Amino acid sequence: MPIKDLFTKKKKYASIPSEKAKQEIPHGLMQKCSGCQKIFYEKEWRKNINVCPECGFHHQISAYERIDSLFDESTFEEWDKGLQSKNPLDFPEYEEKLLKDKEKTGLDEAVVTGQGTINGYHTAIVVMDARFRMASMGSVVGEKVARAIEKARELSIPIIIFTASGGARMQEGMISLMQMAKTSIAIQRLNQAGGCMISVMTNPTTGGVSASFASIGDYHFAEPGALIGFAGRRIIEQTIREKLPNDFQTAEFQLEHGQIDKVVHRQEMKQILTTVLDLHQIGGQEV
Repeated sequence: MPIKDLFTKKKKYASIPSEKAKQEIPHGLMQKCSGCQKIFYEKEWRKNINVCPECGFHHQISAYERIDSLFDESTFEEWDKGLQSKNPLDFPEYEEKLLKDKEKTGLDEAVVTGQGTINGYHTAIVVMDARFRMASMGSVVGEKVARAIEKARELSIPIIIFTASGGARMQEGMISLMQMAKTSIAIQRLNQAGGCMISVMTNPTTGGVSASFASIGDYHFAEPGALIGFAGRRIIEQTIREKLPNDFQTAEFQLEHGQIDKVVHRQEMKQILTTVLDLHQIGGQEV
């Protein structure tokens, strides 16, 4: 080879993709983890209940997906499905936003309530769905939660509440804030009747929801990495004029400081709930 050829750089040309390579991956076939950025097949993703098989990051899950992952097959009976929000304050574009979320999620509101069995144990359940208005608590959300708690009391069964909320719904103003008192009173009545409420906080649980029914149960669990708190991090730092820890308001931080009882992986949730439900079954002998 001539010496000049050793110093001559070969030109690089871009290759034109084949028609087969140009084909797009079908929608819904793959999922990308928000934690480790790795890509997985949708089938594997769903099998793992929307938890990354690689890093364990807990991704958002719909209300019905959560119910399916917990309840025995064909035992779930939904309550108050037809309740829908209005626009009591004539807030601009509120009705349009509600309609958009209904079409996107297939839900009438940001919470699903009902009853069924988990490994044979009869229980009521409330599941908030952050895809609908960030599961903010308006009049209908508060009403459905309060009704579910009252029905659990009447049926003498435990109730499990999965929270995932951005707080009060600003479009309903004071009406939204009133739901904090209404739901808290319902839980107090349940407690006085000897009932059991299990609170499971998922990402995020903030604002008026964290300051009311989410924090006054008999048991308080949370999913790994869930954001739990009242005001936002920036607001708190500006108020106290101090830098907060990096893990501030995470489930792990709340566990360390006694706010919750246990951080529970989603795949272990059914077994943990089964254990608690078993503890609260009527047993023993009449005297």
